[in-house]
Amino acid sequence: MVVRAGGAILAESDHALELNEGDLPPVIYFPKGDIAMAFLEASQTRATCIHKGEAHYYTIIAKSGPIRDAAWTYAEPKKAVDEIACYIAFDTEQVAV
Repeated sequence: MVVRAGGAILAESDHALELNEGDLPPVIYFPKGDIAMAFLEASQTRATCIHKGEAHYYTIIAKSGPIRDAAWTYAEPKKAVDEIACYIAFDTEQVAV
């Protein structure tokens, strides 16, 4: 699996996890170690999911300009999805996955 934004490869992994959430499209989570973290800047945005916990967002710093809150992580996910700890997902409406 590969993530691209602004002409750059942000992530490439053979260890990505696919998380299905009911009727929503699946979300692909990439291990942080497989992501070019230099392209990501932590934002102040937070969101709470009743199933996963508190999400912390990142802005992608692309050559064409920032892509705000286009990635997120659950640093301490709920037990039912604890496998996504230390993984980051990307908004497929803002980047190519």
